[in-house]
Amino acid sequence: MNPRCLALLLFLGFWTPARADWNVVSSERQNSPNELIEHRKTEVANDETGERATLHLAIFRNSAATLRLVDQPAERRDLAAVMTDLHALAGVNGGYFDPQDAPVGLLVSAGKTISPLSRAKLLSGVLFAEKDSVEIVRAAHFKMNRAVAEAVQCGPLLVERGEPVPGLNDTRSARRTFAAIDGRKSAALGYCSGVSLAEMARVLCLTNIAGEVKFARALNLDGGSSSAFWVAGGADISEQKTVRDFVAIVPRSTR
Repeated sequence: MNPRCLALLLFLGFWTPARADWNVVSSERQNSPNELIEHRKTEVANDETGERATLHLAIFRNSAATLRLVDQPAERRDLAAVMTDLHALAGVNGGYFDPQDAPVGLLVSAGKTISPLSRAKLLSGVLFAEKDSVEIVRAAHFKMNRAVAEAVQCGPLLVERGEPVPGLNDTRSARRTFAAIDGRKSAALGYCSGVSLAEMARVLCLTNIAGEVKFARALNLDGGSSSAFWVAGGADISEQKTVRDFVAIVPRSTR
């Protein structure tokens, strides 16, 4: 391209460097002793860069299961131990915490507010469970009320209206954990091996990434060394350091 044309296009904002797309290499439902969730393992690849990543998803219907936030203010146990004792269906690590292990941003467990809502830019979304649904909303739009039984504030938002959120970091790769909803009847908790936030968003918008479920919104949870994913009778990806709180999927009959 002529350098003068390129400079003009950049100035006008009409051109951005082409990025290679990710695509699904394989996706399969894993064996699970409990039919209330679908444990799906998916391999994705970037053909141009040669990068590959593995996703684990625990997908559930709002009518069958819901979320529970498990806070650990004192004793620090690992995800597998906590989920086993809780008789959970699946779980991941939760939100951010400071050097003193205090939660950063809103944290609600069993209807009790442990930490208040924060206006920090990074903490752009709230994952929460009400009586009949699991939701993800922008923190600026969240309203605490008696119907909110469990909630965690984190960020950034990865997907909105079924599209990747623009402006996400695309240079730093790390292990990721996230929550996602289809905006209708289903929700999911998930884990992905090393990708950037922008790549994570693009991957979550791929066709068939979650079988028949298409994600409308997704929220990044605390990643890197905090990342963990567990499914009863299935995957057990341990966190590399202890964390303050976990997000569990539990049958609605146990709420």
